[in-house]
Amino acid sequence: MDELISRITDSVGIDADVARKAVGMILGFLQKEGPNDKISEMLAAMPGAQDLIDSAPEVGGGMFGGGVMGLGSALMGLGLGMGEISGVSKQTVDFAKEKAGDGPVDDVIAAIPGLSQFV
Repeated sequence: MDELISRITDSVGIDADVARKAVGMILGFLQKEGPNDKISEMLAAMPGAQDLIDSAPEVGGGMFGGGVMGLGSALMGLGLGMGEISGVSKQTVDFAKEKAGDGPVDDVIAAIPGLSQFV
């Protein structure tokens, strides 16, 4: 996962600690909301992903409720703007596809209402 964090810090321009938290929150959200078989396959192909999930701040309902909006609100709580959130999300999805293949990742994204517009 260090490779992904490095990509994010270079391309998005955020601190590595914030990048770790953001990736952990995104992957944790996918783990919670996505189909178990596909998300398990995706995470298994990304050594260290579960550690990031386990150490990330929890994505709660917050003012915007749950789902994708709740995730966005939680990421904003890290101090990220919409452009940074988009950059982290795209880098995370691209990395997941490199490691697990397009199929499982696309299936996870398609299964979560409203997510495809953000990645």
